[in-house]
Amino acid sequence: MRRRTRRVEGTRIVQRRVVTAVLAAAALLVTAGCSSDGGGADPPEGGRSTPASSGAPSSGGPAEEIPPAKGSVKVVRTVAEGLGTPWGLAPLPDGGLLVSSRDEGTISRVDDRTGRVTELGEVPGVTPEGEGGLLGIALSPDYASDHMVYAYFTSASDNRVVRMLYDAEKPAGEQLGAPDTVFKGIPKGFIHNGGRIAFGPDKMLYVGAGETGETGLSQDRESLGGKILRLTPEGEPAPGNPFPDSPVYSYGHRNVQGLAWDDRQRLFASEFGQNTWDELNAIQPGGNYGWPEVEGRSDDPDFLNPIAQWRTEDASPSGLAYAEGSLWMAGLRGERLWRVPLNGTQTSADPQAFLEGEYGRLRTVVPAGGGKLWLVTSETDGRGSPEDGDDRILELKVS
Repeated sequence: MRRRTRRVEGTRIVQRRVVTAVLAAAALLVTAGCSSDGGGADPPEGGRSTPASSGAPSSGGPAEEIPPAKGSVKVVRTVAEGLGTPWGLAPLPDGGLLVSSRDEGTISRVDDRTGRVTELGEVPGVTPEGEGGLLGIALSPDYASDHMVYAYFTSASDNRVVRMLYDAEKPAGEQLGAPDTVFKGIPKGFIHNGGRIAFGPDKMLYVGAGETGETGLSQDRESLGGKILRLTPEGEPAPGNPFPDSPVYSYGHRNVQGLAWDDRQRLFASEFGQNTWDELNAIQPGGNYGWPEVEGRSDDPDFLNPIAQWRTEDASPSGLAYAEGSLWMAGLRGERLWRVPLNGTQTSADPQAFLEGEYGRLRTVVPAGGGKLWLVTSETDGRGSPEDGDDRILELKVS
């Protein structure tokens, strides 16, 4: 059984074999893929890539301040422990964290000061199997007035998004209202169910949908599998989507697991590859990210190129967050947190690895404000080696 050395006050900076593709200045975009939670890989190529432009709105303005090449991560404290298959995390505006349990189908509130865990209730209709179950959660963009919590889950027939009223005045276990189905019909499978949801700066709902192992779905724009979807809060195709009357925002994905916007409202996504390359992509509306035709970088101009790629044993990425001028990407099989400094939609320096092997598989990372992150481990998901206290929510200080 793999043992880990837990360090609470400091972390060792580990700069590993990170692979970011080098593009010639005249080259246009190229590729994409995504990684399963295992598999071998070919030897990495060196250098950094020049990405496609992002599909999220840009704020324009003067040149951005480039973050330093070297960053730091400090584990401030363990916020909560003993969580079962935690997956999604949503910070509440008045304090506290909502966390979903993939296998139990429940949403709980964690007091971020005391670590006390209170179950809000069980989401009806969740069918946990394989990588499916209750996955991502997000707060309504109008949460202050409507108190709606959105959730992505695997049902008996499909993957779907619902919203529920959270009423903290009711008894524990009864605080979730009946689910209202916002969007359904996303293909389900034993693997590659996607599951990450997030509201963007435009107050639209972005949904990462996997291709369930049916690789042909990713290139089929009529299918919802292997896509990033963009919806209104009511579940309609969002205004301005690239394909008329379609929720599809980008395609050619294998299994998007992380969504994040930088401070100029540009969208990035982390994605599992198969056996060779995991990816970090700058998302362009209507962009084709290549799967299953390519995995990682290619020279085919029909596909958009990742801004960074990793061997699958070094990443197998899940959650993604933006803080302090960098993207922070949680690694499952890689058991580490990656920092990717940005300059526009390019990497400004080689990514750095932190916390390697210290807390096991890392599932979700969320901004906590003030140069801090919330980080959720994933040792109880059936692929880890859980130890006493797993799974955990950690508070990190980053730069």
